Amino acid sequence: MSTTLVPAELRARPADGTLVVDVRAPGEYASGHVPGAVNVPAEHLDALLPDLRAAAEARRIVVVCAAGQRSAAACAKLADAGVEAVGLAGGTQAWTADGLPVDTAARPQRAVWAMDRQVRFTAGSLVLLGLALGRRAPKGRLLAAGIASGLVYSGLSNTCGMAAMLGKLPFNRPEPGALDAARAALRG
Repeated sequence: MSTTLVPAELRARPADGTLVVDVRAPGEYASGHVPGAVNVPAEHLDALLPDLRAAAEARRIVVVCAAGQRSAAACAKLADAGVEAVGLAGGTQAWTADGLPVDTAARPQRAVWAMDRQVRFTAGSLVLLGLALGRRAPKGRLLAAGIASGLVYSGLSNTCGMAAMLGKLPFNRPEPGALDAARAALRG
C-alpha cells in the first residue's frame, strides 16, 4: 500500500470515506487548508489518538502539512500506535500548486506565517544578531555558530527543535476548545 497520495488522488476520493487531518499549527491551518480537513496539530496527536484510532476504523485517514515532512512524521507516529494513515505528497503546497481550492478559517488576528517561514526568520535574525554582537564581543559569534549547528542538525535528522519551540508561542497554539472541536469532528 502506498504511504502517500498525490493531490489529484485525494481530490478524486469520496469525502465520506476519507478523513483529512491537517497537522500544521492553527495559524497555518487558518491561512489555507484542504477543504474539510480537521486541524490536529502534530504536538496534539497523542491526546487525540483514541479518536484517530476510532476514525481510522470507519474512514481512510490522509495526513496533510505544508510540504510533507510533518505529515510523514505524523503518519509514522500513527503507524507506531497501530493507526493506518497516508500522507499527502507535497502537502498543501502541492495541493495549491495543482490549482485545487483551499478553505480559510475566519480569524480576527493577522495571518500567522507558516512554520518554516517562522523558523527561517528566527534563525536568520539570531545569526545576524550573533554576528553584530561579535563586532563588539567576539564571543557573540557563538550565537551564530550555535544556530548554524542547529540548522545542520535539523537537516541531517529531519527534525526541528526551533519549530518545536516556536510552536509553543500563543499564536501557534490551538484556541481554547479547538481540540474539543477536532475530537468531535473525528468522531463525526
